[in-house]
Amino acid sequence: MASDPTTDDFPIVDPHQHFWDLGRNYYPWLCDPKPVPFRYGDYSPLKRNYLPPDYLRDAGALKIVKTVHVQANWDPTDPAAETRWLTEVAREYGYPHAAVGAAYFNREDNAEVLAKHAKSALTRGVRNFPASTETPAQEARGAAGSMDDPKWRDGYALLEKYGFSFDLQTPWWHFDAAAALARDFPKVQMIIVHAGMPADRSEEGLAAWRAALETVAKEPNVAIKISGIGRAGLPWTLTANGGIIRDAINIFGPERAMFASNYPVDSLAGSFQMIYGGFRAAVSNRQIEERRMLFHDNAVRIYRL
Repeated sequence: MASDPTTDDFPIVDPHQHFWDLGRNYYPWLCDPKPVPFRYGDYSPLKRNYLPPDYLRDAGALKIVKTVHVQANWDPTDPAAETRWLTEVAREYGYPHAAVGAAYFNREDNAEVLAKHAKSALTRGVRNFPASTETPAQEARGAAGSMDDPKWRDGYALLEKYGFSFDLQTPWWHFDAAAALARDFPKVQMIIVHAGMPADRSEEGLAAWRAALETVAKEPNVAIKISGIGRAGLPWTLTANGGIIRDAINIFGPERAMFASNYPVDSLAGSFQMIYGGFRAAVSNRQIEERRMLFHDNAVRIYRL
C-alpha cells in the first residue's frame, strides 16, 4: 500500500546534522582559506554560520522534533570544546537533543577527551574516521590508524566504559574490518555513516558496495544511516538514489536503518524537501510501522533520545 501525506504525518528525528558558528569557533576546513579535498567538490557555500534557526528554516514544514548533532571537524586540538559549545546551543535553542563527539582513538589524550565528552548529558557517542585507502584496489588490512591497529582498538575499547555508540565513517571496502570490530566489541553500538559512501554507481561498484553491506550487517550491533548520498556536481534525485536507499534498508532491515539530513552539508546536493521527499518516495510501498521506524523510532532507540 502506498504512503499518503496523512498517514506519514508523524514526527521526524534527524540523527545526523551539524551546527557551526565560524565567528566564535575554529573549524580548519571551514575557517582556513585553503580548501580541503571534499567529496562534493566546492563547499564554499558552507562557509557561513549555521545554527538551529537556519536548520529549522531549511526543514520548513517537516516535523523535525529532535536532532542528533554529529561532530563537524572542529579544532582537533580540543575536540571536547565542541560538546561544551553544543550544550550552550541546546540551552539557548532547544536543539540539538543529543551529540556525537569527535574522538581520535590512537591519540595519547583519547581517554581524557572521552571523559570530557561524557560530562555532557548530550553525548551519546563519538565519530571517528579510521585510516582508509582511496580505492578498493588499495585496501589492505592492518594499516596504522585503521580498525585493525592495536593502539586504535585500545582507544575504541574505552567506548564501552561510557556506554558510547560509534559512528563509523569509512568507505565500504573497509567493512570487513568493521565487521571484525563489531564482533570483537559486541556491546558497542556501531552506526555506519552515509550509507557506506557508495560513490561508484557503476553496476560493478554497486554490487561490491552491497556485498560489503551484507558483510557488516551480519553483526547485530551494527546499524546504518542513510544520508550523504549526493554526488559532486549532480542534483539529488530519486532516480539516482532510490536504489541505494532501498538496497541499504533491504540489507539491514527496517529496524536497523535511519534517514538523516546531513544538513547543511547535503544542501550542496539538494534541498531538505527534495531529500526527505526522496526518502519518503523510496519507501512508499512499506508499511506505516516500518516508515515510522526509518524516520523516527530507530533514531530514538539507537541514540537513546
